[in-house]
Amino acid sequence: MNAYTASLVNGIILVIIGFWGYLESGSPTSLIPVGIGALILVLNKGLRNSNKVIAHIAVLVTLLSFANIMPLRGALEDGRSEAVLRIIIMLSSSVYAMVFFIRSFIQARKK
Repeated sequence: MNAYTASLVNGIILVIIGFWGYLESGSPTSLIPVGIGALILVLNKGLRNSNKVIAHIAVLVTLLSFANIMPLRGALEDGRSEAVLRIIIMLSSSVYAMVFFIRSFIQARKK
């Protein structure tokens, strides 16, 4: 798998799981991952075309998705196990995408 595919999967997961969280809680802050995922999906065409600037922007947007750590702490404290599961899935997909970004940057640097 390459960075493009990992980022695509991450964007889709953020949109779907974030929207699910919004439907469950009704909180507008649950739409933040949806916005981040949508932005990642918009940037994906540039990733596919190996645009370096867009790749770096996509990495920064993916880093923004790690802000899900704050709601995770709140969900753990409140004992909301469904919310914990949703947030862990979103964080895991972001870590997964970040690993592939780092690998692709290392490969590009070696060339």
